[in-house]
Amino acid sequence: MIAEAFPTAASAGYRMPAEWTRHERCWMAWPYRVDLWREDLARTQQTYARIANSIAEFEPVTMLAHPLDFDNCRNQCSGKVTVLPALIDDSWARDNGPNFVLNDAGQLAASVFQFNAWGGKHTPWRNDATIGHRIAEYLGIPTYTAPVFMEGGGINVDGEGTLLTTRQCILNPNRNPGMTSDDAEAVLRGALGVDKVIWLPGDPEDTETDGHIDGIACFIEPGKVLVEICPAKGTFRYDNMQANLEAVRGQTDAAGRTLDIEIIEEAHEADRRSEIFASSYINFYIANDAIVMPGFGIDRDKDALGKLASLFPDREIVQVNIADVAVGGGGIHCITQQQPITTNQT
Repeated sequence: MIAEAFPTAASAGYRMPAEWTRHERCWMAWPYRVDLWREDLARTQQTYARIANSIAEFEPVTMLAHPLDFDNCRNQCSGKVTVLPALIDDSWARDNGPNFVLNDAGQLAASVFQFNAWGGKHTPWRNDATIGHRIAEYLGIPTYTAPVFMEGGGINVDGEGTLLTTRQCILNPNRNPGMTSDDAEAVLRGALGVDKVIWLPGDPEDTETDGHIDGIACFIEPGKVLVEICPAKGTFRYDNMQANLEAVRGQTDAAGRTLDIEIIEEAHEADRRSEIFASSYINFYIANDAIVMPGFGIDRDKDALGKLASLFPDREIVQVNIADVAVGGGGIHCITQQQPITTNQT
C-alpha cells in the first residue's frame, strides 16, 4: 500500500465534481506537433477550432497555443475563445491538464497526476508534464500532486464518490510498474476524493492510450453509466467491448445504488485512417446546456446523436465531424478539460 507522504486533495477536503456540474470555462491546447499530425495538421487544426468555437457558444473556452503558432490559432478560433501563449508539447488537455476539484465551501483546487506521455510513447513531454501546475498557478489555486502516472482520460467520476477506470491503463508497467489495484485505489481516493473504484478491463486494441475509460464508459448522471459497445458481433473487438459491459453490470456505486446501464454503439464503419484511429461516440464533452459530440460522416452518426439527445433531453446536441482528430488517437473529450464554477476561488 502506498503511504500518504504529502497532503492530498481529499485530505484537504476536496472532491472532483461530475462533468455535468456547471463550468466556469473549458481548457484546450492547440495542435501544432508535425511529427504526430503530419499531413493532417492543417485539417486537424481546423477541426480543433470548430470544436472550440462550438463549445464557446455555451461556455468560455481558453486555448493554450505554442508561441510559434499563436497567430495561426488566434486567426482560426472565434472571438469567444481566449488564446493564451504557452510552451506545450502536445494538444490533449484532458490528459495532461489538471483534475479540478472543489471543497464544501465551493473553492477550487487542482489535483495533478504525473505525466509521461502515455507510457513514453511521444517525446518530448517535459512541457506537458508541467501544464497542470502551470494552469493552477495561472488561476491562483492550490495544487495537490498525485504519486501516480496517469491521464485525465483514464478516469471518470459521478461527483458522489464513485470512479470508473481500467486496469489496462493505470496498472500498466509503462506508467506504474508494480502498482497493485489496492495501491491505485488509495491514490485515486486521495487525488479525487472518491470512495469507490469500479474497474473495467480496458481495450486491448487501444495501444495509444492503453484503454482510456473515456472511449469506453462514462457516468451520465448519478447511478447511470453509458457504455460503448462494438456492433460487429463475432469479432475480437465485439468481445473486448462486451467484457467492459459485463464488468459494469450489477455494480453498485458509492451510495449503494445498482448502476443503471445505457448502451451506445461505436462508429464501427468509420474510415480508420490510422492504426490509432479513435471511433468513439462516447468521447464527448458535456458543456453548459449542451453536448458537443463526435461525428464521422457515416450513417451511424445520426443514431448516436439520437441516443445522446434521448439521454440529455435538456441539452442541445452539437455534432462535429472529428475524423481529423480521431486520426491522432482521440476525440472531443480527450482535447478538453472542464473547470467547474466556484463560489469562492482562493
